[in-house]
Amino acid sequence: MTVTEETDGSRYLVRSVSRAAEVLEALAAATPGHGLSVTDVARACGLSKSAAFATLHTLCQHGLAADDGEGMNRRYRLGMALARLGVRAQEQLSLRDIARPVLAALTRQTGLSSRLAVPEGEHAVVIDQVSNGERIQIELRMGTRELPHCTGLGKALLAEMSAPQIRELIDRVGLPRRTDHTIVDLDSLLAHLDDVRQAGYALDDEEDAEGVFCIGSALRDHTGACSGAISVTGLKLGLPSWRYQELGRQVRQAAEEISARLGYAGPQLTS
Repeated sequence: MTVTEETDGSRYLVRSVSRAAEVLEALAAATPGHGLSVTDVARACGLSKSAAFATLHTLCQHGLAADDGEGMNRRYRLGMALARLGVRAQEQLSLRDIARPVLAALTRQTGLSSRLAVPEGEHAVVIDQVSNGERIQIELRMGTRELPHCTGLGKALLAEMSAPQIRELIDRVGLPRRTDHTIVDLDSLLAHLDDVRQAGYALDDEEDAEGVFCIGSALRDHTGACSGAISVTGLKLGLPSWRYQELGRQVRQAAEEISARLGYAGPQLTS
């Protein structure tokens, strides 16, 4: 065994457990309503038929896989024990605990304070934050209710909604002007949110407070639903436009990492 193998943790991998995990992934990728044969599983996982059968049989014994049919017509699918384990996994999840190390890394990477918010009614409510430790601090408080139309967190969440849902929400909260840069026209806001969806992040460029910018990106859970948003906030101070794009990519990538930890397996933007 090489030094690299010893230091990357591979020496702790149990081959049979890894094989079982690969088989479960193959079953999960099957077309809904159509199970896989032993041959299908063996081909997908690069196993012999005997190894595939032994793994499937063991998984069935624990309820992690199930089979239907007999002989050559036997097909395998995921077992319902996984549903129970999935529920328990969700019960044990804490968005704050999952996001905190990613937020800390984002703050180290960007040098900016980062925050985590969840949707509550018409607003984004901040539930965690990591300070950049600078002597001059922008006033950021836990529990702050961010407006949906003029903040990085709020716009990131708003962009996850459909146009009818956005119109209904804005009918309730309005588009109050916070600065000269605030978007106060609904059609302009809808067009702006299209750009947010395309980029994967939302920019508040002095729209909520003069001299302050905020860049936010939405989080998704295992169902693909929006579960919150993260952001970085800083003083504008003549920041060049290319820096916004760079920060936007960094925030988006951090949001993708948190979403993956929440179980989201959808497409990711990489550009």
